[in-house]
Amino acid sequence: MTTERENKSCQLLSAKELAKMLSLSKRQIHRLNSCHRLPAPIRIGGSIRWDLERDIKPWLAAGAPDRKAWVAMKQARGE
Repeated sequence: MTTERENKSCQLLSAKELAKMLSLSKRQIHRLNSCHRLPAPIRIGGSIRWDLERDIKPWLAAGAPDRKAWVAMKQARGE
């Protein structure tokens, strides 16, 4: 039996793809990430990626809080 999480396709966004989606520059994405204003990325080797379905869409729907507030919100929901 598969769960809802397993049914969702996992789309990992690079900084360039996330920047395009948010209408920002790639440099601004790196700045926001370094000051913890984005959800924590997934590190794969030397690259960083953000999970569109698990992190970015819910984060935007929640009003794009900073990372500390976002983690607290996720923990309150039991994630």
